[in-house]
Amino acid sequence: MSSLILRRAPAPREEDNPKKPTTTTTAPPAPAQHPDRDADSDSDSDSDSAWSPPRSKPTFLTLPAEIHVLISQHLIYPDALSLKHTSAYFYNLVDTGVKLKIDWLVERRRLHLECPNNQRCDLGSDLRFCRGSVRLLMQRRREHIECESRPGLGCLIYGTSTCAQSRQLKTRVRRWLRMRFTIEAWGLLVALVPLVLSWLVMYRYFLS
Repeated sequence: MSSLILRRAPAPREEDNPKKPTTTTTAPPAPAQHPDRDADSDSDSDSDSAWSPPRSKPTFLTLPAEIHVLISQHLIYPDALSLKHTSAYFYNLVDTGVKLKIDWLVERRRLHLECPNNQRCDLGSDLRFCRGSVRLLMQRRREHIECESRPGLGCLIYGTSTCAQSRQLKTRVRRWLRMRFTIEAWGLLVALVPLVLSWLVMYRYFLS
């Protein structure tokens, strides 16, 4: 009987089975953070996103021409005439024709205000219409002299129940000097001055 001799296999040597080199991957170091720089960049981004070009405030001149026409149609003759002579643009845009002049005269008659003489009122053009007593009436209105000229009339310029301008002492003096006086009345008064002076001279002559 044959005997089997079991032999132990020799252990493998390191030279026969070389180990594979193990590679370890390391993450690159994170960049150093600067809090001041980060805050500045955040503020810059916020300011860039919130920045908008400055807007100019709209004025009366920047309105469309259609709105200018609508506004001029709601003005009475003295106000429309003042707006018309502010610039060449409004001179060609604002209408101060016969209808507007008549409406202004009718409104003054309705408010029991003094009206110009019918025989000397020329509605043909603004230059001929504003002669004589019309010019004086427009000046009295502009200086608030006609405001509160009777109870309940109020301010004719601002449309309020009271007029602060007319209650000033200077305005009261002007109103007293121009109350119910037109150019014709002042002309008559000036013509009476030499007559009164001549009468006084003759009176002193007879007394002497």
